[in-house]
Amino acid sequence: MKINTDGVLLAAIAHHASPLTILDIGTGTGVIALMLAQRFPSASVDAVEIDESAAAAAKKNAANSPFADRTTVYDTPFEQFKSTVKYDLIVSNPPYFVNDLKSTEKRKEIARHADEDFFEMLLRKGASCLSDSGALWLILPVKQAEKVVVNAVLYQLFPSKIVHIYSDAAKTSFRQIVCLDFMESDLVEEHVYIYEAEGKYTDQYKHLLRDFFLAF
Repeated sequence: MKINTDGVLLAAIAHHASPLTILDIGTGTGVIALMLAQRFPSASVDAVEIDESAAAAAKKNAANSPFADRTTVYDTPFEQFKSTVKYDLIVSNPPYFVNDLKSTEKRKEIARHADEDFFEMLLRKGASCLSDSGALWLILPVKQAEKVVVNAVLYQLFPSKIVHIYSDAAKTSFRQIVCLDFMESDLVEEHVYIYEAEGKYTDQYKHLLRDFFLAF
């Protein structure tokens, strides 16, 4: 479960005006949770992870970070996670190969594959964990994101922002970062390009990640 582009983009883009409580669903080794702890110094961050070894790594990374007193990792599936807290900001870089060919490695299968029931649970429980002014941010392949936006309405969640992610300007969007909340507002759409040439990142991408990547 290495650091990946999807995760760092979600952590850099997901936003709330003044979150005091943040939840990262499926934190892996904790990168997204720690990036959000860095971005929002007044927030406490909870993170859940189903994979035991990944959760152990996330706990170690959190404990060794400057945000140890504000970051808690739970070794549990999200569907079994219990909290009395309502979260202002919830993020997830979830499994996204719905009903696709399963990996032969069980851990990778759990991390990368899901069925429609998983996304129904994610939306239903995510909505129940949000504060009234909270926002749920997800990063997904385009087709899956479109399905999630349609189904989110069943839980009174509406898209307020969609960020289209492109490898470069010559290609079509391969991911969408979707913001869902309880307010039916006008949809804002943005576009993020990762490369301007082979092996050369765009200034836009570097600006997003400059506070986290030493190379930028």
